Amino acid sequence: MASTNSFDVVSDFDRQELVNTVDQAMRDIKNRYDLKDTKTTIDLGEDTITINTSSDFTLDAVQTILVTKAVKRNLSPKLFDYGDPESASGGRTRQVITLRRGISKDDAKKITKMVKTDFKKVQASIQGDSVRVSSKSKDDLQGVMQAIRDLDFPMPIQFNNYR
Repeated sequence: MASTNSFDVVSDFDRQELVNTVDQAMRDIKNRYDLKDTKTTIDLGEDTITINTSSDFTLDAVQTILVTKAVKRNLSPKLFDYGDPESASGGRTRQVITLRRGISKDDAKKITKMVKTDFKKVQASIQGDSVRVSSKSKDDLQGVMQAIRDLDFPMPIQFNNYR
């Protein structure tokens, strides 16, 4: 009797890598000549990052530094959901960046629908904020992984628990 193989489609990130990314970005900002006197702060919350800086120009530079450091630490740039910049006290600019974690119900439904229509011998089921994909053939599972990678989702996608 053949056993079934499976994997989970998730959207998550390594929290410690994100902490290191923010630390490196702050170090970089303090050392850069054009950003040194802007009194820029990056505050990492549970599921948000708040940037407080002197102007929209420096905000763009800080975002670029943050994304560059994240990519170097194998974090996807799709992780960041940028809010609208808002005015803060003292003529400063603040922006809240929401961290994307988990697959939304709509995206999970898209994944399961694609699997059911394109791969006849593969089953997909929504389990909270992840999708479990199972099949008897490992080759079919590899094909599903590639098809999911080809779909463009607004959040980073990973595959884990591959058995």
